[in-house]
Amino acid sequence: MAMTLADKSLSCRECGNAFVWTVGEQDFYAQKGLLHEPQRCADCRRRAKAERAAARVQSMHEIVCSNCGKTGQVPFQPRADRPVYCSACFEERRSVGRPAGPS
Repeated sequence: MAMTLADKSLSCRECGNAFVWTVGEQDFYAQKGLLHEPQRCADCRRRAKAERAAARVQSMHEIVCSNCGKTGQVPFQPRADRPVYCSACFEERRSVGRPAGPS
C-alpha cells in the first residue's frame, strides 16, 4: 500500500520558526534513502553549512613541501618527524604507488 505524501509543517530546532517540508523534498529524501525529517529551516541549514565551510578553511595549515619546496596548505597539523607534500607532489607520489612517507 503506497503512502500518500502531503506538505508538512515543521519547527526549526535552531530558530524555532515554522517551515514547510514539501512533497517534493519528501520525495527527494525518500530517493536518497534519508529516514529522518529535516530539523532546520532552509535559512538555518544554509547558515550551518556556511559555518562548517568556514571552520574547514580556518583549520588549514601552511606547509612547505618536503619534495619541491613550494608552499601550500593541508587540512591537518603537520608533524615535525614526517614529511609533508604539496598537492601536486602528493598526487605524483600516489600515482606511482609510493607511500607519502620518508623515502
